[in-house]
Amino acid sequence: MNFPAELKYTKDHEWVKIDGSTATVGITEFAQRELGDIVYVDISSVGKEVAKEEVFGTVEAVKTVSDLFMPVSGTVTDINPALDSQPELVNTDPYGDGWMVKMTISDASELSGLLSADAYQSLIGV
Repeated sequence: MNFPAELKYTKDHEWVKIDGSTATVGITEFAQRELGDIVYVDISSVGKEVAKEEVFGTVEAVKTVSDLFMPVSGTVTDINPALDSQPELVNTDPYGDGWMVKMTISDASELSGLLSADAYQSLIGV
């Protein structure tokens, strides 16, 4: 499995790419494998302030629906439009074209609570 070292991770299996005060968020390769074939992504939080660990959407796979948890507090600025017609991008390219939201971080101190790639791998037992 792939765990890019430049990303940060959460215990809830989201990844975060930090670029200044902007963060891009998606789910990890481990999470998408656990869920199976993703058939629908439901995110309606654009323009909303979302608190750390608050649900910002859901991912629907063939057998289950899973909540998406915000890794840090901030305002959702973009939702990946490609996921409307191609939710399988989360399976095929979870760290690239399968990203879910972009957001403006409101509390940078929360970034210190995110996991490194090594710590995340330890958490999931890889």
